Amino acid sequence: MPDTDPTPTAPGGGLVPAPLSIDGPYRSAVRLGEETALAAAPGTEDTARWLRTTLGAAFGLPLPPGSDGATDTLVLTLDPALPAEGYRLEAVTGWGVRITGGSPAGVFWGAQTLRQLLGPHAFRRAPLAPGRAAVLPQQTIEDGPRFGWRGMLLDVARHFLPKEGVLRCLDLLAAHKLNVLHLHLTDDQGWRIDIARYPELTGTGGWRERTKLGHRASPLWDERPHGGYYTQDDIREIVAYAAQRHITVVPEIDIPGHSQAAIAAYPELGNTDVIDTTSLKVWDTWGVNPNVLAPTDNTLRFYEQVLEEVLALFPSPFVHIGGDECPKDQWKASATAQARIAELSLAGEDELQSWFIRHFDRWLADRGRRLIGWDEILEGGLAEGAAVSSWRGYAGGVAAAKSGHDVVMCPEQQVYLDHRQHHSPDEPVPIGFVRTLEDVYRFEPVPPELTADQAAHVLGTQANAWTEVMDSQQRLDYQVFPRLAAFAEVAWSRLPAPADRDYQDFTRRMAVHYTRLDALGVDYRPPGGPLPWQKRPGVLGRPIDGAPPNV
Repeated sequence: MPDTDPTPTAPGGGLVPAPLSIDGPYRSAVRLGEETALAAAPGTEDTARWLRTTLGAAFGLPLPPGSDGATDTLVLTLDPALPAEGYRLEAVTGWGVRITGGSPAGVFWGAQTLRQLLGPHAFRRAPLAPGRAAVLPQQTIEDGPRFGWRGMLLDVARHFLPKEGVLRCLDLLAAHKLNVLHLHLTDDQGWRIDIARYPELTGTGGWRERTKLGHRASPLWDERPHGGYYTQDDIREIVAYAAQRHITVVPEIDIPGHSQAAIAAYPELGNTDVIDTTSLKVWDTWGVNPNVLAPTDNTLRFYEQVLEEVLALFPSPFVHIGGDECPKDQWKASATAQARIAELSLAGEDELQSWFIRHFDRWLADRGRRLIGWDEILEGGLAEGAAVSSWRGYAGGVAAAKSGHDVVMCPEQQVYLDHRQHHSPDEPVPIGFVRTLEDVYRFEPVPPELTADQAAHVLGTQANAWTEVMDSQQRLDYQVFPRLAAFAEVAWSRLPAPADRDYQDFTRRMAVHYTRLDALGVDYRPPGGPLPWQKRPGVLGRPIDGAPPNV
């Protein structure tokens, strides 16, 4: 049999997410060894450095500089005729490997595919068998993403994840061709970014005295103080590390709700004519908090000055300002808030929240940035130019897209990764609906009721990892993986309608992908259920029975 006959493999060749097309793989092999050179065209230097750091370390390859056209060479090059994040990977026996991208990002995603093709050893930090060549079958892959926004929210406010954990998270996002890290930096339970002008945001707001264990109805407490924050140099490092991996870090600074940590640090930010804000501490439990920001000029100036430092650290075109779960009871009882409503001729407290959001929409727009917020910012009228993170279901995103606003689809009922993965009582701290690996794989970000023009406002999609009950990297791994791999395929690949998706093929490819996650040290949920050390017996959750509503 000729050595160019196709090798029988599952469609997709074990790649996650699945590429657009594969010609091959063929039985003939391409080898990258100690003599293999690396030729990087201008604009691809970051990917060249990444390849030397990852593949070089995993296989003991020096990958010295080489020239395009020479044999035994790994070539990185650009072709603007390709889609911006698209790539072509050509592995040719007797010659080498060429990765051509429509942009530097496309080259990087092609390099991620190359790493997968080289097997699980390519995901280790040192060679298991020094001197062994890295081998892949001859083939050509054409690929490119469905959506431009392929994200994950990481909540570091509820449980702080040290900087090294965030850098590890960025590597895992890159390995799955995800390109947005939405970093939830502030909430009632903690303020995680150093603001030089206001040091008490981290000095007081950066830690809490104790923490509720499990759901807020649980009787259990972790009596240890919990906290931490990122210095501005930490943030610069995180942003630079992400940029090298073509990932945008979108910061979230919550207003006007989810703000008790800020009020605990600076009590004048709260509704001082309703409650004694000096008595407030950083919140130690979960849920919707009644203590919200006061609608005063002082509050506006304070957050403008916070955001000035945030903009200097994050080049992201989008800045997330929250806007969700803002109870209006204090505003209804506050003479100051009611005077503001009268002064601005607003219809009520919903429009007062809209006034908050509109103010920062204009403020950010004046500085060349775009505001994005949770779908509650639709209440009272959506600020011009604002984008929406649709979390309460599809409805907010549909309404925003129909009114000409951009949307990121992240409905709680589908892609909240803090929700439990099985109905078994062994699931650790079970929260919310059962969302299995297959459920996530069949998630569709674009609602069918949108026209083509309206659907164009769907920037993409995002999975959210809220960490109330994820108090360690191990717990975070368990909740996020393997479901993030299914989500990544939804965000990247052009899949058929949910009911027509080939989940059996995906599970076959996942059997290979688990070995990659093993090599990376990811403590994912095994297909058969939690391992003994992954369980949390006796810690109360809040499971919700039945199928999630399609709202």
